[in-house]
Amino acid sequence: MVQSKAVTGPSDAPTSPQIRRAAIAALLGSTAEWYDFYLYSSAAALVFSHVFFSGLGDSGGILAAFGTYAVGFGARPLGALIAGALGDRMGRRSTLIGSLLLMALSSALIGVLPGDRQIGTLAPVLLIVLRILQGLSVGGQQGGAVVLVAETAGPGRRGLWTGVSNAGSSAGLLLATGAFALIDLASHHFLMTWGWRLLFLANVLVGGVGFLVRLGLQESPVFLQARERDELAKQPVRDVLTGHRRDLLIGVGLRISQTAVSYFYTAFVLFYEGHVDGGNEQAALTAVTVSAGISMVTTPFWGGLSDRFGRRRLFLFGAIGSLLYMGPFFLLAETGSPLVIVLAVIVGVNLFHDAMYGPQSAWLGEQFRTSVRYSGAALSYQVGALLGGGMLPLVATWLYYLQSGSPWLIWAYFAVLSALTVWAAARAPETSGPAIVDGAGIETAAATVPSPGTKP
Repeated sequence: MVQSKAVTGPSDAPTSPQIRRAAIAALLGSTAEWYDFYLYSSAAALVFSHVFFSGLGDSGGILAAFGTYAVGFGARPLGALIAGALGDRMGRRSTLIGSLLLMALSSALIGVLPGDRQIGTLAPVLLIVLRILQGLSVGGQQGGAVVLVAETAGPGRRGLWTGVSNAGSSAGLLLATGAFALIDLASHHFLMTWGWRLLFLANVLVGGVGFLVRLGLQESPVFLQARERDELAKQPVRDVLTGHRRDLLIGVGLRISQTAVSYFYTAFVLFYEGHVDGGNEQAALTAVTVSAGISMVTTPFWGGLSDRFGRRRLFLFGAIGSLLYMGPFFLLAETGSPLVIVLAVIVGVNLFHDAMYGPQSAWLGEQFRTSVRYSGAALSYQVGALLGGGMLPLVATWLYYLQSGSPWLIWAYFAVLSALTVWAAARAPETSGPAIVDGAGIETAAATVPSPGTKP
């Protein structure tokens, strides 16, 4: 029989100010890291084909640029493996600080990297190396940031506060695409020459703020108490792969469609609108920027709703709605009206995507026990991101050219991804209410999953 002790109780539960500080610190740190990662997606869609793949032509250059974009996602599971082991053994806080420093360094180096006209094929090779470092960084930070907040927040508030933390992704996207849109509006030539480099170098300031904030972040009280009781896993990644395979498969499934939707609107739509009847790149950049700003509110809003109404029903609404809406979205995107394009993206992102993204972080962490939570959540995040969002811009662009500009094969491809996510959401346990308990993760009252080594 599994014996569990509540980690948070009346005498040791974090206070509301502590929870707010943890959530805001995670928000600001995540903003800094996601600024860099999303900056790359905008640059891949608009700039890198001309700077690093100028000899491949328009279609070859954009496919190569999106290929390097996908490489970053390929590195994210490795980053999750490394950071998961460190985060579950050494602590959430120190691992998050290290991941932020790695992102800042790699992004600044991209900003000073010569193009292929200056150093030939060495330029794209170095770009790929730096993109891999970015992927390792995000693989380490994304799961860890929300795990720390989930372990600090009490029952009935995890969806809300992890939603606040997740809003850092939207804030980073807002900064990145907003900066691209403003520079492109002022001077497209400057954006294509020096402007994009200045945006990457600006990470010195953005990352510096995030670093100082994370230095002041307190360690998770749940982790500290597990360490005091000597209940940390010696090999957390192995324990996840052997003792939590079903939980891991569900976690990966929950991420596939959500990340595909995210990068469809933040990366592929920039390319698509630039190739539809005269080009609407500026409208697309504006749409992504506006929706990112709204997501800073709608992400914690949907997360908070999931505390009240449950994770599953809201998540399924977002997953199924995203699939059904994609067909109408393409019709709206082809109108050429900037206002229609902006409104179409807002519906896709803030109504349907955020209904998945808001509850998702709490739900993923709630699948794993304390000793392997960082590893389990990080691997779920990054393997799912690789299979969903990491491949979406590349595959969607290839399907676009394959069907001579028609988008309907893209919709069919997305339907397959959506089916995997709906399957996972239908099988994931509803875990929005119970407290975090030692030995079995954030479980329902009827949880019976034993930890490795526990005797029945």
